[in-house]
Amino acid sequence: MRYKSLFRIITPVLMACVAFFSVQVGAVNKSFYPGKIWPDDKGVHINAHGGGTLYFQGKYYWFGEFKSENTSSALVGVTCYSSSDLYNWKNQRIALSVEEDEKSDITKGCIIERPKVVYNKKTNKFVMWFHLELKGKGYAAARVGVAVSNKITGPYKFVRSFRSNPGIYPMNMTDEQKKLSLNTEDYKEWWTPQWYKAVDNGLFTKRDLKDGQMSRDMTIYVDDDGKAYHIYSSEENLTLQIAELTDDYLGHSGKYIRIFPGGHNEAPAIFKKDGVYWMITSGCTGWDPNEARMFSATNIWGPWKKYPNPCVGNDAKLTFHSQSTFIQKVEGKKDAYIFMADRWTPKHPIDARYIWLPILFENGKPVLKWYDQWNLNIFK
Repeated sequence: MRYKSLFRIITPVLMACVAFFSVQVGAVNKSFYPGKIWPDDKGVHINAHGGGTLYFQGKYYWFGEFKSENTSSALVGVTCYSSSDLYNWKNQRIALSVEEDEKSDITKGCIIERPKVVYNKKTNKFVMWFHLELKGKGYAAARVGVAVSNKITGPYKFVRSFRSNPGIYPMNMTDEQKKLSLNTEDYKEWWTPQWYKAVDNGLFTKRDLKDGQMSRDMTIYVDDDGKAYHIYSSEENLTLQIAELTDDYLGHSGKYIRIFPGGHNEAPAIFKKDGVYWMITSGCTGWDPNEARMFSATNIWGPWKKYPNPCVGNDAKLTFHSQSTFIQKVEGKKDAYIFMADRWTPKHPIDARYIWLPILFENGKPVLKWYDQWNLNIFK
């Protein structure tokens, strides 16, 4: 009798706990909560940092770095999540896995950052680009990696890693600049007027000409005509470069430009509205947040114009304690774009939070405001 009575007491409690747990795991989000834990379909905080999204056949796919507890090195690879509404995400799989082979460029312990996936309509392939640093080399390699898959969720097969456009000068470097003899040994003291002038004239471009340009923080942008572009922080993170991809999206075509030499921009995120390209970047302060920058152009090849920080309100000068990573157009809504950013936690990388905010427009220019909670109805 004692056991039956105990069973009658425990059973409802257990059922209530199971029901509560099920509700939490299967909870349906109807809003964004920037900076909060963002559970996936299994109730686990989404692990897709420095990522980007791709809309394909009615669903969004989010690719990002799988962060570990105590290191930002790649111990697992690149994760993939899917969603039909942008609020609720299903953990699909590890899209690109690191390799056990120590000779591989993507061996376990390398650094894989800011993965972006695009779909190539000509080849029917999904192509992933990412910033890659070789294991044990810190951030000296400054390479870009490419992987490919027949299926959007993967698995992706690593193709190769490389520096950008070896042996090729930027299209917007003048003949006079190309003829200049510049040597980094002559400019050991940085930030002087003479050094800035040398950087503007291509000091580091020339240094890296033979082996290719450095490529760190990056994004991939596919234009309306299907042309794709690799936008990345180069020249010791001093200068942004925009490079056209080949038709199969697996390499560079050889056409590229430098923009804002010496401007110290990284974390590029780009979108296009009414024929105008808008790009938001950050400054270079390591894992610490800083003030966002914004640029625009009516042609991808420039000229590009600089604007003040698009963020307004409290903590605007720290980009709301985050750093840009991607901008996603909301399908089915006019002029609806989401600014995606990460709030880094370098001492506990896996706990980094996501700052997704609506891009609003005032006087024709993008504006970012903080919201503790918001949903897509804001675009009405």
